[in-house]
Parts: sequence; structure tokens; C-alpha cells
Amino acid sequence: MFQVAKEGREDDPTDRSFVKAITAIGIGGTIAILLLAVLMEGGNPVAFIDIPAILIVFGGTAGATFASTSASMMGTSVQTAKLAFLGVEIDHSDASRQMVKLAEKARKDGLLALENDLGELDDEYTKKGLQLVVDGADSDLIRSILQSEVDGMAERHALNAKFWATAGGFAPTLGILGTVMALVHVLEHLDAPASLGHAISGAFIATLYGVGSANLLFLPISNKLKEISSAEVDYRTMLLEGILSIQAGDNPRLLAEKLETFIPPNDRGKAKSEPKAKGGAPEPAPEAEPQAEAA
Repeated sequence: MFQVAKEGREDDPTDRSFVKAITAIGIGGTIAILLLAVLMEGGNPVAFIDIPAILIVFGGTAGATFASTSASMMGTSVQTAKLAFLGVEIDHSDASRQMVKLAEKARKDGLLALENDLGELDDEYTKKGLQLVVDGADSDLIRSILQSEVDGMAERHALNAKFWATAGGFAPTLGILGTVMALVHVLEHLDAPASLGHAISGAFIATLYGVGSANLLFLPISNKLKEISSAEVDYRTMLLEGILSIQAGDNPRLLAEKLETFIPPNDRGKAKSEPKAKGGAPEPAPEAEPQAEAA
């Protein structure tokens, strides 16, 4: 699934948790506001619970979405949703510091000296790139191999996001379908006018579920996955440029300036400073497949 670049600096953990869980906070906050509005108008939230509507909208959306994608996506949909809710924070600064340290060692002891550091790297992407450097591969070949890795990762991520976007497209339609089915049932009992009001109001709950789930759940998850993917692609591109610069023997100071262009403005100063005592060297992201690759 998506990579998670672990952090090496000691920022406020509360702030980090808030940023990472912003999707869950946004969705939960919106639902709370809607329920508060219902209570302020004198309504009862329990009146919005309708089991048949739930079955039609969510069951129908699940079936239509799975019918539109591959079987492998069924097993990873829960993982990608969890990723969107929990969020990730990619630390470009620590990765930049690591690249600069490796560049310093390569200029001082030679490229072959980097082989001793490969076993300490947890990120298979970085390890593969540096191994190619140590093996004396041509820079064009290294760029081609590593860029193919990034492109493949981006394609898998796009499928993950598309899965939830597809669900967001089906949900409103299934909601309307549920409402039409309920209205047909209402029209069959026009001889009981006293119950028409309650029956008609209940019929529209399916539309509420469909439109609400699409705009408050499925589409936000899809958009969040796209954002995470974009950040991960940018992160891998930064590592790629750092690996190629190490191979070319670029000045570590100039490399730091080059990698700084990939770092968000608010974090750029941290890339050049040493990590705090507990932070140590950055802990790169684990490889996609064993961690949570959702494709």
C-alpha cells in the first residue's frame, strides 16, 4: 500500500496526531454538526435509522463497486480506508539529512564504502538505489530502474483511490434507487392516508444515506489517498535525486540545497540541522509489499 516514512525528529506528538488524523476528524466533525442541527430543529436522530435503506445503499454500493474492480481490491479496501483515516506523515527532512550524510561518506571514503551502510537501511527503495551505485551501474540505468519503481507505485495508488471514488459514484444512485423502491411501496397503500407522511419521509432516508456516504465517506477517502500518494511520489523522487547526486560525487552542501526544494517551506531549516538526541538517523519507510501495499 502506501509507504509510511517514519519520523526522526521530536515535534509535538499531539500536533502530529492531529495532522495525521485530519480526515477522521473532518468526517466525524461534519457528522456531529449534522446531528446537532437535527437536534436543534427538534428532530430525533434515531428516526434516521432505517435497516432496509442501509442494506440497499451500502450493500448495493459494495456489490456494484466490487463488480467494477479486481478481486484483489476487495481484500485491500479496508486497509486503504484505515490508512486514510489514520493518515501518515512523510518526513522529508530526516531523509534529506540521511542523503547528505551518505554523500559526505562517499566523497570521503569512496562509493564502495557505502556498502557497509546498506544493511542498516530499512527502506528497500533507497537500498536498491545505493546498491546499484555501489555496483557501478550507469546513472541512466539507475534513474530508469528507480523511476519505474515510482511509476508502478503511483499506478497502484491510483487504483486504490479510484476504488473509493467509484463507490462514491454508485452510492447516490443506490440511494435514489432505494427511495424509488420505498415510494412504490407507499403508493401501494394510498388507502391508509394517516400513515403516508411517515412512510414518505422514511422513503427518502435511502437518498440521505447515498448522498451522505458518498460525500462524507467515500469521496473524502479517495481524495485523501490521492494526497498521500502525491506526497509519497514526491518523497521517492527526492530520494532518487539524492542517490544520483551521491553517485555523481556532488558536494554534500550543494546536495542539501538541492534536496531542500522537495521539503515543505516550514520544515526546510530542519533538514540542515542535526536531529535531536532521541531522533537519531531517520528511519526510512518499509517496502510497500510487506507493509501495506494495497494493489
